[in-house]
Amino acid sequence: MNRGDPNARLAWRLVAVVGGMLGLAYAAVPLYEAFCKATGFNGTPLVAQEGDRPIISRTVQVRFDSNVDPNLAWRFEPLQREIKVQLGEEKLVHFRATNISQRPIVGTATYNVTPERTAGWFNKVQCFCFTEQLLQPGQSVDMPVVFFVDADMAKDRRYDDIRTITLSYTFYEAKTERAKTLLGGTPANGTGKGG
Repeated sequence: MNRGDPNARLAWRLVAVVGGMLGLAYAAVPLYEAFCKATGFNGTPLVAQEGDRPIISRTVQVRFDSNVDPNLAWRFEPLQREIKVQLGEEKLVHFRATNISQRPIVGTATYNVTPERTAGWFNKVQCFCFTEQLLQPGQSVDMPVVFFVDADMAKDRRYDDIRTITLSYTFYEAKTERAKTLLGGTPANGTGKGG
């Protein structure tokens, strides 16, 4: 095919468009996660840095919810179901995961905040989400979460009715290349059922 030929030019353009679309599709998930973390979109809490911040007297109840995909043989729960926090106050809580199967499993968690409109005020300083965690059969691990609810929420009258915020995590079995490496190269696609 001669590149000067109009059909050849069209073919090369189509190849470039398809290649670009494949590249964008591959990058979509990490870009979407970064967008959600930066903006609080879709109930995604913001990720904050440790440091001094104002603490005010207004309080909210923060509830903790835990879920496990039915295909993951883990038990997963918060060690505290809820706590009262002052806006701006940094808090540390723990969640416990236990592998109840007879095989090693790598899990990873996603999270969200409800009501969704509070996600822009809910800031996580430390979290286990999106980190692949290897648990041996019967093993338990306590995982910390450090967070605060931004004191500036009190300045916006639209949030005067907010008394409770729920932080929810869902664990899934990780089947990435990294998960396979953590498992010593063994396949990470077992059934997850066990005693």
